[in-house]
Amino acid sequence: MGLFILRRLGVMILTAICLTFIVFFLTNLYPNLEKLAKTQGNFRMSEEEVQSWLEPRGYTDPMLIKYGRWLGVAPGWVNVAADGTVTGKCFTEDTPVEERPTFCGVLQGNWGTSLVFQDDVGSLVATRLAATGKLMGFVLLLMVPLSLLVGVLAGMREGSGLDRSLSTFSIATTATPEYVSGVVFIALLASSKFGISPILAEWGWIDGRTLFSGSATQAIDNATFANFTLPVLTIALYGMGYIARMTRASMTEVMTAQYIRTARLKGVSFGNIVMKHALRNALIAPFTVIMLQIPWLLNGVVIVETLFNYKGFGWLLVQAAGNNDIELLLAVSVVSVVVVLITQLISDIGYVFLNPRIRIS
Repeated sequence: MGLFILRRLGVMILTAICLTFIVFFLTNLYPNLEKLAKTQGNFRMSEEEVQSWLEPRGYTDPMLIKYGRWLGVAPGWVNVAADGTVTGKCFTEDTPVEERPTFCGVLQGNWGTSLVFQDDVGSLVATRLAATGKLMGFVLLLMVPLSLLVGVLAGMREGSGLDRSLSTFSIATTATPEYVSGVVFIALLASSKFGISPILAEWGWIDGRTLFSGSATQAIDNATFANFTLPVLTIALYGMGYIARMTRASMTEVMTAQYIRTARLKGVSFGNIVMKHALRNALIAPFTVIMLQIPWLLNGVVIVETLFNYKGFGWLLVQAAGNNDIELLLAVSVVSVVVVLITQLISDIGYVFLNPRIRIS
């Protein structure tokens, strides 16, 4: 197992380097750099003025050198102005000479400065990632148990009315995009003029004007049942269909296995057959699907966070891409790559423990 994990870690590092280089290459194409120069300078800048803005900051250097600087394995750029002022990637003109570092990249903990937010990229990503982590935690707490319950109940008796009803529900939730279900939930539960909120307010069942809040901005600092339910429910309903369908298919296959038939012939009760014999084997395949939901939640919440104005990791990704904030976009991409690779590693290790038939050669 230890050798397997070491090999996978080596593959993860190589994969991360390749993927980050691809993202770095795409974000540093000349049209993006030209747009960056005009955004920071003037949109009427000429070609010569764009070059004069990019060249002192190292943007016109070869791609591999720029990538090495970003990683922190190549020395940062240094620019000497006509008046003798010296500036660099790793220091400002006010930094004493003896305190000027040579390397200042990701490996040194320097993610750069966001040109839009004018703040350290590392702190921005950490803050927004924590907000999305809180949202993901509540979604998983709701989505995983419900989806497993739906899948197990549907797969216990294949072809029954309960199976058809739950399967239809699973397909319907998966086929409905978040931007549709989110708007429907806002209209039905968070509108003071439409839906059930005006009725409940008229009957005196709720104190405020609406049952839930249509905006989750305040949930970042103070999550309550009113302002956090709709975004959590929107994401959970969309994601639970995949897990439920996979669990149902796995449960159906397990219930037709030979050892299940033997247990029935021995007179074991149906409940004990499901709980003690079928359930663990049926959860092997859904475990992988559940682990794959984590990277989807990290990047797939873009629509929901934008819809409910929840300023998390997905919202930050939209801001970085929309404003051509290269340093911030690179950091968001790296975090996404790392999360995907780590969840895949955990999924592989967990699959080995859940399925004793799997052996690592």
